[in-house]
Amino acid sequence: MTLSLDSMRRHRGLTTAAVMTATVMQALDTTIVNVALPQMQGQFGATADQISWVLTSYLVSSGVFMLLTGFLTDRIGQRRYLLLSIGGFTLASMLCGLAASLEQMVLFRLLQGVFGAALVPLSQSIMVQVFPAEERGRAMALWGMGVMVGPILGPTLGGWLTEVLDWRWTFFVNLPVGLLSALLAWQVVADSERRHRPMDGWGLAYLAIAIGGLQYLLDRGSSFGWLDAGEGRLAAALALFGLAAFIWHALRGSDHPIVNLAIFRDRNFTMASVLLAVFGLGLFGNMLILPMMLGGLFDYPATTVGLVLAPRGLASMFSMLLVGRLMRRYDPRLMVAAGAAIFTYGSWLTTHYSLAVTSLDVVIPSLYQGLGLGLVFVPLSTVAYATLPPQLAAEAAGIYSLMRTLGASVGIAIVAGIMADHAQIGWNSLGGAITLANPAASHYLAPLGLDPQSAQGAAIIAQELARQSRMLGMLDAYTFVTYSFACMLPLVALLRYRRPGVARAA
Repeated sequence: MTLSLDSMRRHRGLTTAAVMTATVMQALDTTIVNVALPQMQGQFGATADQISWVLTSYLVSSGVFMLLTGFLTDRIGQRRYLLLSIGGFTLASMLCGLAASLEQMVLFRLLQGVFGAALVPLSQSIMVQVFPAEERGRAMALWGMGVMVGPILGPTLGGWLTEVLDWRWTFFVNLPVGLLSALLAWQVVADSERRHRPMDGWGLAYLAIAIGGLQYLLDRGSSFGWLDAGEGRLAAALALFGLAAFIWHALRGSDHPIVNLAIFRDRNFTMASVLLAVFGLGLFGNMLILPMMLGGLFDYPATTVGLVLAPRGLASMFSMLLVGRLMRRYDPRLMVAAGAAIFTYGSWLTTHYSLAVTSLDVVIPSLYQGLGLGLVFVPLSTVAYATLPPQLAAEAAGIYSLMRTLGASVGIAIVAGIMADHAQIGWNSLGGAITLANPAASHYLAPLGLDPQSAQGAAIIAQELARQSRMLGMLDAYTFVTYSFACMLPLVALLRYRRPGVARAA
C-alpha cells in the first residue's frame, strides 16, 4: 500500500488517532506498572532490590534506543518503523503478562523498552508533518494529552486493575490498544523516504555506556549508597566516560553520527529540551511522593489513591485542549511562564501538608498542577520545533523525548533520596526530644491507659514517631519540587518565537 503525505493530511483525524493510541499506550506503561510492583515481588519471591530491575531494564533500553529514532526512520522508513514498534511493544506486553519468573519479566521489559522507545518521538514527528505550521499548537495539544496524561492516569488504572483483576492485566490492557493502533497506522500513515545511512557503531556504544551508567546510578543508587559504594562510583565513571567519549567522537567529524549535534545549534530546541528536563524532574518527582503519602502513610487503598490522583489528569486534559486555541492568539512563551508559575503555586501548597490533610486538601493543589501542566508542555513542544528544519524532526523528537525521560529519572532519584534521608533526620530530631522525663509522652499515652515505660506504650510512640518523620521527609521533598519548578521561570526568557505567518513573510 502506497500512501503519501498529502493522503495523511487528508485523513488527519485517522492519522492522529493512529499515532495517539500508540503514544497513550507507551506513556501509560511508564507508571501503570509501578502500582503492581508489590504484587509482582510477592509472586516472584523477589527482594525490593531485585524487583526494581523491572523498572530499570525498561528505562535503560528505552533511553538507548530512543536516540536511534532518526537513524532507524531513515533506514527503514517511518511507516515500517512505526508498525514494527507498535507490534513489538504489544507482543512484549503480552509476554510480560505471561512471565513466570523475575528473569523472564526483566527480559520482556527490556524488549518493551527497545520497541517502545520510538513510539513517542515518532508520533510527535508525524503530528508535526500532518499539521501545518499555523495549527501546530493544536497538534502539540493533542500529542501532549497522550504523553503527559498517560503517566498521570497510569496509577489510577493500574491500581484498579491490580485490585479488581490481577497485576498481569496492567500489561494485557495494551493488547487491544496496540492492535487498534497498528491497524490504523497500516491504513493511513505514509512512509518517509528511505536513505542509506551507515551505523555509527562507536557512537552508539559510547551513548549506550553513558545512558546505561546514568540510569543504573539513578535507579539503583539509593539501594547501595550512591557514590559511597564502589558500585555507584563505577556507574558514575562509566556514564562520564561514555559521554566524554561520545562528544570526542562526534567532534572528530563522524560522517554518519548516531546523533546529529548540529540540532543543538538551534537555540529554541536546546533551551526547550533543558526546560523539559527540569519540568520532568519536578513533575515525576512529585508523582512519586503523592502515591507514597496516600497509600503508605495514610493507608488509602489502591483504587482510592487512583481516584484522588485523577483530578490532576482531568485538569491537564482541559488545559491542553484550551491551550491549543490560545496559541493562535498568544505568545507560547507567555503560556509556558504562566504554566510554570501555576504549577509552582500548586506545588507550594503541598509544602503545607500534614498528617491531618483530607482528600480535598490533596485534590486542590493537584488541580493547579494539572492546569499548569498543559500550559507548559504543549507550548514548549511547539517552540522546540518552531525554527528546526523539518528533515531533523524525527531525530530531534528522539532527543527531546530522551530529555524528558532523563529529567524524570533524575527527579525520581533525588526525591526518593530526600524522602529517605530527611525522614531519618526527622527521626533523630524528634526522637531526641522524647524522654521519660518529658511529660508530653505521658500525656499522649494517658487516654489509652498506657505508660511510656511499658512495651506497648513505647511501640505506639515509635510508630507515631515514624509517621511524623516520614511526613517531614515528604515535606522536604515537596519543597525541592517547588524550587525546581520555580527555576523554570528565568529559563523561559531565553526562548525565541516567531509566528509562522511572520516567518513566511520574512
